[in-house]
Amino acid sequence: MKSYSESYKDAGVDITAGYKAVELMKSHIARTMVEKNLPDIGGFGGLFELDLKDTPNPVLVSGTDGVGTKLKLAFIMDKHDTIGIDCVAMCANDVICCGAKPLFFLDYIACGKNIPEKMAEIVSGVAEGCVQSGCALIGGETAEMPGFYPESEYDLAGFCVGIADKSRLLDKSKVSEGDLIIALPSSGVHSNGFSLVRKVFDLENTDITSPLEALEGKSLGETLLAPTKIYVQPMLSLFDSITVKSVSHITGGGFFENIPRSLPKGFSAHIDSSALKIPPIFNYIMEKGSISQRDMFNTFNMGVGMCFIVSPADGEKALELLAESGEEAYVMGKVVASEEGVVLC
Repeated sequence: MKSYSESYKDAGVDITAGYKAVELMKSHIARTMVEKNLPDIGGFGGLFELDLKDTPNPVLVSGTDGVGTKLKLAFIMDKHDTIGIDCVAMCANDVICCGAKPLFFLDYIACGKNIPEKMAEIVSGVAEGCVQSGCALIGGETAEMPGFYPESEYDLAGFCVGIADKSRLLDKSKVSEGDLIIALPSSGVHSNGFSLVRKVFDLENTDITSPLEALEGKSLGETLLAPTKIYVQPMLSLFDSITVKSVSHITGGGFFENIPRSLPKGFSAHIDSSALKIPPIFNYIMEKGSISQRDMFNTFNMGVGMCFIVSPADGEKALELLAESGEEAYVMGKVVASEEGVVLC
């Protein structure tokens, strides 16, 4: 007898829609299969076989996050195929900050109404994020919660698990005065600060589809919805070639909250403001919202999605290696022995 409940459907939950959603997701999930992934989509747990022959002292590193109120923009634009990239990026980019390689990812979608095609569209973005991160999407959960979420809305979160040998974990205690801080450009606002963005632009009542000269001919919606950049592959290549002392993922809290987390006590980051390559969207937000420079740098990534610290001797090689990976990295500052935190020079 097939699984079906008329009473549950009358209460707002169609379990057969969940089965259809899983079927539609399978082709996207298949793109993320890696050598040690043991496929069992639809079972009770995600399986992953660990190969530890090159990792004598393994350490698992995990990260979890959601997409936040950027989801509101996806609802307004009715575009759901990139928001999953943001979810993976927010987790995988955190894992890489420890020096770990992401292994697998699981997602969680809670919605007011399970529309299988929309759920599959969301998961297509999650799968793309996993492909970019080199990790497997080994499972997840879709929860239909009528009355808790509006029928057209959903929430998206997930977590990533990575691995590193203990000897290769990044150690910020090795940071010293004069070390270089190298910036990796962001793709835009990424997935942070959207509560302020929504306040500045009143997105629900604003034309966000027309091209704007201030945004180099792109629309506000297109610019803001650009998915968070994933830095896993270029950073893993860097770890194999030079000594990276510390890495910072610039998320909520901007420069002033995140960069100090990559510094040992007694050291500060002096940032050369003239070196920063700030995308037009940030100046547009600053102007339209009459926001101070301090608040901008304490809320947004300001064009720097990730930064890392190396000795001056490794700086040129780091930039060359990243250029080979297609990354337009640049030196944005240096480490100073002081208790100032982050200083914009």
